[in-house]
Amino acid sequence: MIIVGSSVVAGKLIVQSFPVFLASELRFLIATIILFPILIKFEGFPSIGKRDLLILFLQALFGVFLFNIFMLYGLTITTAIEGGIITSTIPAVTGCLAFLFLREKLTKSVITGILLAVLGTLTINFSDSFTTVGRGSSPLLGNLLIFGAVISEALFIIFGKFIVQRVSPLAISTVVSIFGTILFLPFSLYEGNRFNFGEVSIAEWGLVFYFGIVVTVIAFILMYQGVSKVSASTAGVLTGVLPMSSVILSVVILGEKVSFIHLIGIGFTLTAIYLIAKPAKKTCSTNY
Repeated sequence: MIIVGSSVVAGKLIVQSFPVFLASELRFLIATIILFPILIKFEGFPSIGKRDLLILFLQALFGVFLFNIFMLYGLTITTAIEGGIITSTIPAVTGCLAFLFLREKLTKSVITGILLAVLGTLTINFSDSFTTVGRGSSPLLGNLLIFGAVISEALFIIFGKFIVQRVSPLAISTVVSIFGTILFLPFSLYEGNRFNFGEVSIAEWGLVFYFGIVVTVIAFILMYQGVSKVSASTAGVLTGVLPMSSVILSVVILGEKVSFIHLIGIGFTLTAIYLIAKPAKKTCSTNY
């Protein structure tokens, strides 16, 4: 989630140089080129059943493809502040979906952690809301699209919990990257046909490789390794680290100012992680 938070900052820079779908295609193409030979060398290509292959495709469809479409197009017609407020509901949505589909028990610690994570991310995103002048050209539709991205991310986590016990994190990351490459391909071909690659600087290409190697390869493997050790609702709570990471890196890299309200929100999030970690440790021990 720290790495994903860094992608928000990097994304602000990369969209100034690349069209959205072309950048996404290059990202997953690079990830596939890196992951596939590593998978073949260390594990061999796994035998994945039709059901598990369908789950992997749904992960790519919701967590990779639709998430980007809903988020990016939603932000074109609503404000980033309102979009950020809505994405802070990811822990709550993930916890609810885990209860509905995985029958995970919502203990007092989990419920408290979910509420504190939502409160922390809401605090972070509300901090500048009073200075926001416009709400975008179509805030209602935009906010609905952002909520579609929230549901997509929550489903990504839930589907990951379904399959991570049967397929290795490396294999899952590779197959999801391949599906992501395929899904973005037709849109990227359209944008790439009108894009001047000769104007791209080395630093801008560096951002593309950062997305492909760090945000996709490393973050995916860490995500699947983690979700194999903890419950889906715990993983959902830990998504609260994302806006916290974005705030810190925005200050360090983009030079934006952090307020006291931001620090309060980060405190709520850290408390949520502490509360939810106690049952998560017990879950880990039973896996061994």
